[in-house]
Amino acid sequence: MSIAKRTILAAWLASALSIAAAADQQVQAESFYGTLEPFASDAVYFVLTDRFVNGDPTNDQREQGGANRTFDRPTPNAPPGQTDNIGYLGGDFRGILDHADYIRDMGFSAVWITPIVDNPDEAFTGGDPVTWKGFMQDGGKTGYHGYWGVNFWQVDEHLPSAGLGFAEFTKQMRRKGLKTVLDIVANHGSPSFTMPTDQPKYGEIYDREGKLVADHQNLTPEQLQPKTNPLHAFFHTKNELVQLSDLDEDNPAVREYLTGAYLQWIEQGADAFRIDTIRHVSMPFWAEFSRRVRAQHPGFFMFGEAYDYEAKHIAPYTQADKAAVSVLDFPLKQGLDLAFGKTQAGYEVLDKPLFLGNGPYQNAYDLMTFYDNHDMARLNATDAGFIDAHNWLFTARGIPVVYYGSEIGFMRGTAEHEGNRNYFGTDNVQRAQAHPIRAQLARVAKLRGALPALQRGLQVNLQLKGNQAAFLRVFQHGQTAQQVLVLLNKGDGAASFALKRLLQSGSWREVTTAAALKAPALVEIDGRLDTTVPAHDLKVYVLDAPVTLPALRSALRSAMRRKSGE
Repeated sequence: MSIAKRTILAAWLASALSIAAAADQQVQAESFYGTLEPFASDAVYFVLTDRFVNGDPTNDQREQGGANRTFDRPTPNAPPGQTDNIGYLGGDFRGILDHADYIRDMGFSAVWITPIVDNPDEAFTGGDPVTWKGFMQDGGKTGYHGYWGVNFWQVDEHLPSAGLGFAEFTKQMRRKGLKTVLDIVANHGSPSFTMPTDQPKYGEIYDREGKLVADHQNLTPEQLQPKTNPLHAFFHTKNELVQLSDLDEDNPAVREYLTGAYLQWIEQGADAFRIDTIRHVSMPFWAEFSRRVRAQHPGFFMFGEAYDYEAKHIAPYTQADKAAVSVLDFPLKQGLDLAFGKTQAGYEVLDKPLFLGNGPYQNAYDLMTFYDNHDMARLNATDAGFIDAHNWLFTARGIPVVYYGSEIGFMRGTAEHEGNRNYFGTDNVQRAQAHPIRAQLARVAKLRGALPALQRGLQVNLQLKGNQAAFLRVFQHGQTAQQVLVLLNKGDGAASFALKRLLQSGSWREVTTAAALKAPALVEIDGRLDTTVPAHDLKVYVLDAPVTLPALRSALRSAMRRKSGE
């Protein structure tokens, strides 16, 4: 070959390699993601603090309340062998911290705790008496749950221990690898009227110095005189939720009080907020609240509880020009109950509420996904149903939240005043160590914690029908390029999968557990996968490579546009 020909060939090869390299860089540079929200990497364990573990009996306040004692008040008329309680039972900061390793070992990285603010020191004597399975009844109940705030600047005395206030608690939780999600309330204070005789603290609000700044004075909302009585100015003059005082968020003093108090708790270590009853407070308040919080703490994550199964009703809170927070995903919760509870509906019921494209949310991938909590009946499922629910919750879009005790199917199917909020305790912590629900929960939660695509990736459904689900999660952004294929089987027998589309050829790693990531089985996929998934189980395959398959790239581009509502 002549020198001239060799020179031409070398130039051609250099050009070809340059073009190929540029193409690879373009592929890698194209971003595909469901969300870039940092909190999306977390999984949340929800603890009703008083009902988890009593770590310090010295703060139980067992003599508090006198004739209207606050400790251990069994719900009346419980059937034989069943229990419920509307008093304090001793759970505290120490009980959570002492079992932080237990929570972390399940694969969780954040703990949502109920409100920590000071609550009244007696059982409530007004309202409708609590009855077994009763709804919207507060008579005889205490503020064990934390939602009856009277001083939003002060920690309730049932929670801290010597040397373990809230700031110390959050610091030590971080050392255990756990963030603290603090439940906050802006809608209401404590029960405020219908008491036979006005009780201390009920209907009252105190400031950070302990000064009384508002008092309902056992009057109905309609009897309040906010224009002439300064102690009434914190409240609306309408009745909304049972006998709870309705805070007037349009009053600048109320806005300053609540915002200042909650900024204090961030400064003491709260990593995120869960916002109670968000839809009972005006949108302008939340827009201002979010702006002021993030002005001091950029990117601070918050999610609200808008108890409504219609996406169009809860989605406005997620919009950037409104509250700009995430929300608990109630529409999907409804589907999860159908799919994994007694109904055993097929996976297709989860397709619509996913809202993977052109939905009403700012970003559906930022939603908090859950199947039950303290305000509704716990999931009524078999052990296998809980396992299937967790397999979905930790692989599909959204940020998973699991209510305490679900790792053993604790009090399954029960509502408030029926055992939903029963005391968990160390005996159940020990029982959970060998429980099959907990074992599989830890397995799939740790897998999610190790794979960016399961945390933040776009979801592309391949099959959602009957007892079988198959979908891709793809995250390609910055220096990370990862494709994850998830296969779920919630049936009682093994299920065969034959997948023929959107699978990029390559050496995929089969990683059914997080430990398998270190020594995975390699599976060669050439555009097709035929495999079998055992009953009530999953298979997960990972390809750490940029997207090169044209059909997949096209689907992902469409998903990116539809996610943004374009």
